[in-house]
Amino acid sequence: MPQTPGLENTRQTILVVDDDPTVLTFVSGFLKGEYNLIVANNGPEAVQRAKDFKEEIHLLLSDFSMVGMTGIEVATQITLERPQIKVLLMSGFTGGMLVLNEGWHFLAKPFIPSQLRTLIAGLIAPAPKTRF
Repeated sequence: MPQTPGLENTRQTILVVDDDPTVLTFVSGFLKGEYNLIVANNGPEAVQRAKDFKEEIHLLLSDFSMVGMTGIEVATQITLERPQIKVLLMSGFTGGMLVLNEGWHFLAKPFIPSQLRTLIAGLIAPAPKTRF
């Protein structure tokens, strides 16, 4: 199916970060048709890519635990420059409750693609709030 001219620019952008190449390939593989993706193999690379990218990044999707720079550290640095960015951290952490900054979200690994897609859609394009 041919792309409509300009459609690529109307998609939302997600910065995907994971130091596990298998997870990075898996996650970016099933998101690439729906979103513009910026992919990074580690925290410092993610921070640099966010600095270099001049347009809006709608979501940071990062592994929680990475060698050298954690997902929390990545999110903290990026949100200083981009306070409107949504943050979704993924982790296989099973040691209890994680406390995240307000507005940051968590997805436990392993997950299935539909779980991630639904969560991302809710974060980037939340449904209008209704009052009861």
